[in-house]
Amino acid sequence: MDVYWLEQAESEIPAHDQWLSVRDAACLGGLRFAKRRADWRLGRWTAKRALAIYWKIPTDPKTLSEIEIRPALSGAPEVFLADKPADVAISLSHRSDVAGCAIAKSGAMLGFDLEIAECRSEAFVRDYFAAEEQGLITRVHAADRSQLVALLWSAKESALKALRAGLRLDTRSVIVSPMAQDQGGDEPGRIRELYPSSRLPYALDNWCPLRVRCADGQVFQGWWQHTGSLLRTLVAAPQPVRPTLLKNS
Repeated sequence: MDVYWLEQAESEIPAHDQWLSVRDAACLGGLRFAKRRADWRLGRWTAKRALAIYWKIPTDPKTLSEIEIRPALSGAPEVFLADKPADVAISLSHRSDVAGCAIAKSGAMLGFDLEIAECRSEAFVRDYFAAEEQGLITRVHAADRSQLVALLWSAKESALKALRAGLRLDTRSVIVSPMAQDQGGDEPGRIRELYPSSRLPYALDNWCPLRVRCADGQVFQGWWQHTGSLLRTLVAAPQPVRPTLLKNS
C-alpha cells in the first residue's frame, strides 16, 4: 500500500486564518491555552496542505478552507472536503513546533508519530514497555539507548493511533520489533531483526522497517526514520511500502 507524508514547522503557518473554515475558526476560538491553540493550528495547517498536495488541488487559502479534519467518536481524525466525507485516511502528530501528517487510502489502518530522542528514566521503561522490549533496551549499545527508547515509544503511539484507541490501551499490549537493513553478508539488502549488540542504523535519507504485534493478534508493518532531532514512525495495514514525501508546491 502506498503511504505519503508531509511535515510543516510552526514558522510556515500564515499569520492570518483565511485558510480555516467557519467550523475550524469556532473550534480554535474554543481553545483556552496559547500552546494548545498553536499546536491545533499547526496540525490543521499541515494536514490541509498535505491533503491538497496529495489530491493535486490548489493550496490557496480558499481551497484549504474547504478541507476539514474532524474528530471521530474515538478521537481519530477524519477528513471532509466541501462538507462531505473524503475517501482517504490520515494520521497526525506534532512535536517541538513541527507537525506531520501521513496519508493512505480510505479504510487503511494508519498511525504516524513524531518523537525526540531524550533521556527516559528506568521507571518509564518499566511502566510502559513489555518485558521483551525492556530486554532489548538493556542490551543495546549504550550510545543508542535514548534513540531506541524513543523509537519503541513512537512506534507504540503509531500503532495505538492505527487501532484508533490512543493511550486508552495499555502500551505494553503492543510490542515493537525494530528492524535494520543489512549492508553485507551473503544476502545484501535482506531484512533482519535488530540484535541486542547491534548499533541502530543512521537513517538520514532512508526509512528502516519495523513491526508491531498487538495483544489481539493484529500485526502492523511499518517504517522509522531519524533525522536531526526528530524520530518518525509510521505503521499501517495493509502493509505499507516505503513512505513517499509530499513535495511542497
